[in-house]
Amino acid sequence: MRIGVLPIGKADAAMMVLIKENLARVFPDAACVVIDEKIPLREEAFDKKRKQYQSNVILSEVQGCAFRKTGLNRVLGVVDADIFVPELSFVFGEATCPGKAALISLWRLKPEFYGDAPNMQLFLERALKEAVHELGHTLGLRHCSRSSCVMHFSNSISDTDIKQSLFCDKCYLHVKISINNLG
Repeated sequence: MRIGVLPIGKADAAMMVLIKENLARVFPDAACVVIDEKIPLREEAFDKKRKQYQSNVILSEVQGCAFRKTGLNRVLGVVDADIFVPELSFVFGEATCPGKAALISLWRLKPEFYGDAPNMQLFLERALKEAVHELGHTLGLRHCSRSSCVMHFSNSISDTDIKQSLFCDKCYLHVKISINNLG
């Protein structure tokens, strides 16, 4: 499997490299790259009333990139902005399930968002968990009932902190089968 990490808007380039390197640990047979192009955060995605960005609008941009980049099986967009879907007050990410495109937001993963001191290790752990979770959706995985599995739904940052960055045995088996079916 080849995964491209796509920076969106003002997403930090160093963070893209860290996410790429850590994804390679979770998906050991995957080739992970940071995509050279950086797509802008489109103004039409911004909801003035909510002061947040519509994740589906950004995800469609990522999906467009995923279909243009023929050498990649999956594209993970990374944005440093607050995102939402209409039925929730915010989301950490969204993906096509199954599909080629996933999106995570770094905005609410930073300890500073919650009034805590900056902690790069915690920030990276959270980003990795959400990246793996959304990429799991692209492989057809749904939410898992095991709170320690990376595919468990995160309703809050504490849910993200509790789970691991790895799949449970059941979800991992599904991932292996899905990756093998990529050809």
